[in-house]
Amino acid sequence: MAAAKTTAETFAASGVTAFKDSVEKSVAALTELNTHSKKNLEAVVASVTAATKGAETLGAAAMAYSKKSMEDQVAAAKTLATAKSVQEVIEYQTSFAKTAFEGYVAEMKKMAELVSASMKDSMSPINERVTAMVEHAQASRAI
Repeated sequence: MAAAKTTAETFAASGVTAFKDSVEKSVAALTELNTHSKKNLEAVVASVTAATKGAETLGAAAMAYSKKSMEDQVAAAKTLATAKSVQEVIEYQTSFAKTAFEGYVAEMKKMAELVSASMKDSMSPINERVTAMVEHAQASRAI
């Protein structure tokens, strides 16, 4: 009878210890998950902030280009109005078209660079979190 009591007490103590260990592991896992979730949210906020800044920069550049383009068109129209012959009109128009096209190509290159930089800046925090999660998963798998 005493042996059965000792065995029962041993099983009960083992059960309590196993339950306690299980709860502690669960709490630790939830704490770690919470930490990762917080870092993920911070990365999303940083990403959106960078994307917003990039959009503002791109919008400002587009507005500046539009304003300059309109001013150039008005100046070209005034110059065309002063032409004394059809030959001069053709020369002015050709010169304006060439300058406008070169300006457009340069502006599109600049905007493409702005978009590229903005995408890089906005994706950087997300990429860092993905890298951290992959490293964590690989480390966990190795255990």
